[in-house]
Amino acid sequence: MNYLNFQQLQKKLGNRSRSAIYEDLKQGRLPNPFKIGRRCYWTERSIDQHLKDAIERSSDA
Repeated sequence: MNYLNFQQLQKKLGNRSRSAIYEDLKQGRLPNPFKIGRRCYWTERSIDQHLKDAIERSSDA
C-alpha cells in the first residue's frame, strides 16, 4: 500500500494549492488523512477511488 504525503497529494491533484486542499477536506470533498506524528498521509488507493468516483459523478450529470 502506498501512502501520499501532502506534496505528493498536491501533485496528484494537479498542483492544487494548500488552501484549496484544506478547503476540500473541510467540505468533505477529499478523504480525511491519517497522521503519523505531525504529518498527514493519505492512502493512494483512497485518493484514486475518490477521483474515480468524482469522474463518474460528473459524467452522470
